[in-house]
Amino acid sequence: MHPNPAFRKGDTSSALDFAKQRGFGILSVNGSEGPMASHIPFYLSEDRTYIEAHLVRSNPIARVISEPTPALLAVSGPHGYISPDWYGVEDQVPTWNYIAVHIRGTVQLLPQDQLPAHLDRLSDSFEERLSPKPIWKMDKVSDEALNKLMRMIVPTRFEISQIDSTNKLAQNKPDEARIGAADGLETSTLGSELSTLAQLMREALD
Repeated sequence: MHPNPAFRKGDTSSALDFAKQRGFGILSVNGSEGPMASHIPFYLSEDRTYIEAHLVRSNPIARVISEPTPALLAVSGPHGYISPDWYGVEDQVPTWNYIAVHIRGTVQLLPQDQLPAHLDRLSDSFEERLSPKPIWKMDKVSDEALNKLMRMIVPTRFEISQIDSTNKLAQNKPDEARIGAADGLETSTLGSELSTLAQLMREALD
């Protein structure tokens, strides 16, 4: 997380809202030979105290989390390169603006019989966003195909103990400079979801 307090003013609830909306992050744990990471979709529990996810059974992380294991889930948002020219003020340097949430806690494998319910909750959470399309359900898949696929993955539960976030949106610049940088982002190709990042920079002026 960025050390500048100007970029760290987001509250825990907003950080979890952002993580839930993204629903995808990088799970990292320490293995016997060093750090390991896996990109995973996830489901935040209704009480927001834990996260459900699943891993491919052959994933090395799945082999080390039979017991509760310290872990980090990093959730990234839109990000992009900021050219000093966009600020319209002198003596500026290039930087990178971004949104990120780090969730710390412990992760552990769950019994395999909890996998179907987890998959229902996970897919429902994304399918609901596609309304008015009817929600896809697993009963559309044959038992044979579904059983084969389920044997390949394992359910996990991540107990949340700490949440940190960075909203690096040029809050340390004058309002006019931030608007200039947001305008520049909307014509840029150096980053991801740049129009969204530009809009967040404008919203953060308040």
